[in-house]
Amino acid sequence: MNRRHFFRQSIACSAGVMLLAENLTSFASTDKKNRWDLIVYGGTPGGIMTAVAAARAGLRTLLVEPTKRVGGMLSNGISHTDFRTYESLTGLYAEFCHRIVSYYQNKYGTSENWHKVTMRGTHAEPHVNQLIFEQMLTQAGVQVLTFAELHAVGTNHKNIQQIEVNIQNRKQSLHARYFADASYEGDLLAMAGVNYKIGREAQSEFGETLAPLFANQQLQAYNFRLTMTQQPENRAPIPQPEGYRREDFVDILPLLQDGRIKRVFGLTPDCIYKNQPYYNPLPNKKFDVNDVSNGLVRMSLPGENLAWPEGNKAQRQAIFKKHLYYNIGLLWFLQHDEAVPPHIRQEALSWGLCKDEFPEDNHLPDQLYVREARRMQGRYIFTQNDTNRVNGDARCIFHPDSIAIGDYGPNCHGTAHEGPLYGGKHTGEYYLHTPPYQIPYGVLLPKEIDNLVVPVACSSSQIGFCAIRYEPIWCALGQAAGLAVAQSFHTKQPLSKIDVKQLQRTLHKHKSATIYVSDVPPEHEAFEAVQWIGSLGGLHGLCPPPADKGEFHRGIYGKNIESQYFEAFPGHFFEPEKPADKSLLELWKPLLPWQAIPMWQELAKAPETFSRAQVAMKLFTTAL
Repeated sequence: MNRRHFFRQSIACSAGVMLLAENLTSFASTDKKNRWDLIVYGGTPGGIMTAVAAARAGLRTLLVEPTKRVGGMLSNGISHTDFRTYESLTGLYAEFCHRIVSYYQNKYGTSENWHKVTMRGTHAEPHVNQLIFEQMLTQAGVQVLTFAELHAVGTNHKNIQQIEVNIQNRKQSLHARYFADASYEGDLLAMAGVNYKIGREAQSEFGETLAPLFANQQLQAYNFRLTMTQQPENRAPIPQPEGYRREDFVDILPLLQDGRIKRVFGLTPDCIYKNQPYYNPLPNKKFDVNDVSNGLVRMSLPGENLAWPEGNKAQRQAIFKKHLYYNIGLLWFLQHDEAVPPHIRQEALSWGLCKDEFPEDNHLPDQLYVREARRMQGRYIFTQNDTNRVNGDARCIFHPDSIAIGDYGPNCHGTAHEGPLYGGKHTGEYYLHTPPYQIPYGVLLPKEIDNLVVPVACSSSQIGFCAIRYEPIWCALGQAAGLAVAQSFHTKQPLSKIDVKQLQRTLHKHKSATIYVSDVPPEHEAFEAVQWIGSLGGLHGLCPPPADKGEFHRGIYGKNIESQYFEAFPGHFFEPEKPADKSLLELWKPLLPWQAIPMWQELAKAPETFSRAQVAMKLFTTAL
């Protein structure tokens, strides 16, 4: 592919993105106009939000993506997004969801309730996710460079000076004052000499109940997230994979013949492919197809991905091809092999890929679902313990330097396999249910480099990473990372020395939560004030643990909406209209900065004349 064709292809697959189309040789220049305030490596959702947040704060920002499209897995098959409650979705990710709903309303009209069809914008087609990300980048003024693979990182003392990327077999240097590694693999941090881990820690290292007794190098399994449909007008046939061998799949036949596998598509362990959302399809009747948890037959292949995190391009391509062969080859076998029971074959044949998704790649995504790879070992290591509830409280442990929240507990699709491929069992599989938790600032920061933030392969244990490895959470971490860089840039303070309280206030101003509050959403007039009081610890101790409702939910979740989605977590409300009382003020008094004490004294005379929200806002205004 020549240079002209490269740019034509890049622009075609990134319509609307401000692609950096200067002469490639200009990247090697150290001229001021070709230097950046921030370079983000990895066009994942976390990387996009890092870039957008920084650019909106005035930084000249470049997003570098090694593949043809931005959006990471949200543009490559993840459409049934992982979160528990809508109340956890704030900041730039909530804006992204709002834009999704608006897109469908503008394109198709309001005859359909797109707010409901898209589950408030969290469930959209991959190409729509990509388009919305591109629009956000363009409108923020972020410039984007695609097809740029990281080749080397140049450091000086404790700073990264430049990165070298390979563009169509030509190496180009890119210079910046700050860098962000938003790749799923942590490639940039590794090349910069930052400490990282791969594999599972022993229980004794952090006291995590889900960890194995002894450390090992196992990784959570990978698979593809296929976008599929049963609509004939948009159904593309499953391609027979290159090198197809019938004997690779015949061992599944006994499970089909004796009824242990009852269906090809579904949600339960007696199915093969999990079609999500099962009850209400994605827009245009599409489904996000994933690995079946605890199933007899899995899309994921634990052990086959061990070389991926530190692998070179050829090694990763080999792993990619092996997973694609297995995920697609099995379905082709189920559709066409005459030994497959007719009812199974008929069901399998009713499904196909989507003609209007990934047309340039035979309707298949070009990214493998890398659930985990490297994990930075930074200034704070997030572990399972950070998702534990405080004794006597509805909430998890308090982090005064929280910069994001999560509401999805540690979740692992398995790290090894025992027994036969078909009918055996994944091991190292777990699905822990927890209340919402806070994520501290230190997970973004390496110890070795002063001008690097890492919002995706962030600092964590394997169990901890399995709680925060979801795209909405990575988006929140990305927004915090971008704003942290902007604050460091404008105040001339090192990233490790910035005022985290100021960063929290900026996040709150931009409608991003640092603590979960079920009844004071970002559009509420008291949002900033309630988030502020929460950042001081003023929401911990308000509510006791909810009553136990059984082993599965352990009193943690609200009423189920459908699938993995629930109503707001109980015990995490603020009750903004409730009259204030002296007990509330006594709880808050030790936490208040000195500026707020006079106002507290005034309110203490007759607190019941004000609502909780009014008290929080008065204290917040006075304190600032």
